[in-house]
Amino acid sequence: MVKTGDYFHLVKGAILAHRLRSYLTMLCITIGITAVMLLTSIGEGIHRFVLAEFTQFGTTLIAINPGRVTTAGTSVGVFGSERPLTIDDAEALKRIPNVKAVIPVVQGNAEVEAGEKSRRTTVYGVGPEFPIVFSFAIRSGKFLPEDDIQAPRAYAVLGHKLKQELFGSQSPLGRLVRISGNRFRVIGVLEAKGQILGIDLDDAAYIPTQRGLALFNREGVMEIDVQYKEGFDEKSIVKRIEDIIIARHGRNDVTITTQQQMLDVLGSILNILTFAVGALGGISLLVGGVGILTITTIAVRERTAEIGLLRALGAQRQQILILFLSEATILSALGGAAGILIGIGLAYSLQLFLPALPTQFSWFFTALSVITSVIIGLLAGVIPALQAAKMDPVEALRAE
Repeated sequence: MVKTGDYFHLVKGAILAHRLRSYLTMLCITIGITAVMLLTSIGEGIHRFVLAEFTQFGTTLIAINPGRVTTAGTSVGVFGSERPLTIDDAEALKRIPNVKAVIPVVQGNAEVEAGEKSRRTTVYGVGPEFPIVFSFAIRSGKFLPEDDIQAPRAYAVLGHKLKQELFGSQSPLGRLVRISGNRFRVIGVLEAKGQILGIDLDDAAYIPTQRGLALFNREGVMEIDVQYKEGFDEKSIVKRIEDIIIARHGRNDVTITTQQQMLDVLGSILNILTFAVGALGGISLLVGGVGILTITTIAVRERTAEIGLLRALGAQRQQILILFLSEATILSALGGAAGILIGIGLAYSLQLFLPALPTQFSWFFTALSVITSVIIGLLAGVIPALQAAKMDPVEALRAE
């Protein structure tokens, strides 16, 4: 009869007596857990990075685009909208209670010239509240002023990178630039903002919306962004927007997208991505489980005489089963712990040497990895353990 206190010594002795086999068993799980930790760290990092990019402008934005999305998932857009979105529509939306700012936006690509230098870049037609809504800081000068919405002055504000390319260290304030052949006076330069989801907002020029419409020969704006005050009901704001559009257009011919809707959809997609990436690492864990099964099966055959001796000394089948399961579980847990440490180390190393690749350590996936490694050890050790427990003691002793 094996005493409960003897389990630890038997398991410890079996692990230390066959160091290479124990090392290989642990290695199977270590590689799998390392793969899971590394891939989920990258997936979680990308998840948080993308959400941070979207939420840096706040969560109280509502985007209105021309054309209503059909049930088939396509937008009739500029092709089917009888009435394009206009600057007057944007002015009407400003009258909605609890709305902080309304910005009509038009965008295009144009040649920007300053003296002998020129650069083809993105030109945005926006309203004067643009830097407040989208958290842009002014480096020098000022942003577009409140002007006659239908006949604004030909002012331009340059992004940080565009200013550097056209004027270098010189101040562009008061200087003239030509955008698609039209003259604009530079009145401000924005602080560096960097790229947002691949869009370089520093390499751009900002002009009044009406000037943008004339520049790109458009009848209506591409989008109207509405920012409402925090703490107010989003649905009621959307309802008021719909009512105004119907009153002005005769029908609801726009697509309204709230920031929260975008975040919900994006969050769902990113969650699937993170779990998919983790599942790829899970394949390595599955392979590790097969490795444990193989090594443990070989170990049972090598220790046939030992099993027979234990059975002859009175060890019950259940105790033999627990003994082998304990070995597999301990080795899996140790391999899992090593895999977690290596995975965390590799994740931080990636962050150090590849700062452009976002990585984020997750306690959830760490706990899940530990539990998974232990479960795999149990499952992989069940078949060999059952084989050991079912051995006839006399036949097992003959194997010596």
